[in-house]
Amino acid sequence: MSAYLSAGGRRTQCELYVSGGAHKRARAEIMAGGERVAHLMRQLASAACRCPAHSQAYSHTYNRVSTGEVHMCERKTDYAFEMACSNIRYGAGVTKEIGMDLQNMGARNVCLMTDRTLSQLLPVGVVLDSLTKHGVEYKIYEDVRVEPTDKSFKAAIDFAKQGHFDVYVAVGGGSVIDTCKAANLYASHPEAEFLDFVNAPIGKGKPITASLKPLIAVPTTAGTGSETTGVAIFDFENLKAKTGIANRALKPTLGMVDPLHTLHMPSRVAANSGFDVLCHALESFTALPYNLRSPCPSNPINRPAYQGSNPISDVWARHALKIVAKYLKRAVRDAGDVEARSSMHLASVFAGIGFGNAGVHLCHGMSYPIAGNVKTHRARGYNVEHPIVPHGLSVVLTSPAVFAFTANMCPERHLEAAQILGTDVSNIKKDDAGRVLADTLRSILYDLEVEDGLFAIGYTKEDIPSLVKGTIPQERVTKLSPRAHTEEDLTALFAASMKLY
Repeated sequence: MSAYLSAGGRRTQCELYVSGGAHKRARAEIMAGGERVAHLMRQLASAACRCPAHSQAYSHTYNRVSTGEVHMCERKTDYAFEMACSNIRYGAGVTKEIGMDLQNMGARNVCLMTDRTLSQLLPVGVVLDSLTKHGVEYKIYEDVRVEPTDKSFKAAIDFAKQGHFDVYVAVGGGSVIDTCKAANLYASHPEAEFLDFVNAPIGKGKPITASLKPLIAVPTTAGTGSETTGVAIFDFENLKAKTGIANRALKPTLGMVDPLHTLHMPSRVAANSGFDVLCHALESFTALPYNLRSPCPSNPINRPAYQGSNPISDVWARHALKIVAKYLKRAVRDAGDVEARSSMHLASVFAGIGFGNAGVHLCHGMSYPIAGNVKTHRARGYNVEHPIVPHGLSVVLTSPAVFAFTANMCPERHLEAAQILGTDVSNIKKDDAGRVLADTLRSILYDLEVEDGLFAIGYTKEDIPSLVKGTIPQERVTKLSPRAHTEEDLTALFAASMKLY
């Protein structure tokens, strides 16, 4: 006898390979198993969030299985989710092992990618020492652009294609890791055009079918979580907006999370990286539930990496928020606080696993034109020669307005997030959930001396139409907002983010 039950939806099949007197016994076993599944799902439903966006999250996804017969049915929304994550190795000094890993892989021609600043710092030095010690041949590419563009991606891709590498190593923050992912992807698909794999509607969003080379990511910031995800983000210069490539195939083979590498981060880099962790966790926790996301894929290869909130991602998001609440301010204020910096590095991983499968929504969708339309702002603590709004800063500046807007769809989750972040919500009404979480976020930003809204980084109300225009193509993430929104809503959110305090 063989039985299969889909873990997340109505599409369930039971196939019986029995004969004679075993048939009734097998049928009874399936009926009992079905009742156990139904009982488990009723328990999940009773414990699930009762807010409007999440009240159906785990309650209507299973047909009753009381007869032992489960029928396939058509759905407009998805019925399943899946979890994907890189292998993660964590430990102080663990980077010393990378030469042995490459040796174990049989690597003969390694591409090591980093940026010019990091190439002079300890993390890259440790990696190079380990490669040399274990006789690993490599070539180094150090022209990664902080906040990469389509142009900088293409330059790295050309280097990768010419090198014919069998393994890739990325040492740096999200910019380096994302660039290395793209280089690996297009070197493995030499005939592909650049827009083939870029997210629709900007690109063609084609599925990735060929195998990529192994990629080891060594993150040196505590924010992007790129070492865990199948996402690579870049500025598309013609549109003055960020977009990216999202596919599970991009996931690094291994993420080597060495907390010693975060001790070099300047205070503002630590702050902005931490804000990315904060928003990854908040957005994935409040995202549209996976089984309300449409369309339902006709083939699992078409199921997106960002699937909507789900019970597994929720666990990671909650835990990341707890670490942020305890350690973010300490990590920003004291670079020598090893406990705080190490904890935030882990929080980045946890939030990365969460949002890498659930997704993000409005804060990130709106951040892309904020970063892409930068005029003259030069962020504190960043050694770059071009104007820049760091990713974490561009995300967090809209967070008070965004969560005030989305709260009425899932007030319990917004209140829970505010409570985790340190606010007493015991006497707060659900109608006030948005205001309370927004005020909680403003307090954190004020304490960490964050710029006072979009106006402080060079934007005015006259820029709002272009910011809205740059947000509209970000449907991959904005459609996961628990609350539907219009261009007028986006206009109001940008206006409300011009000044924070």
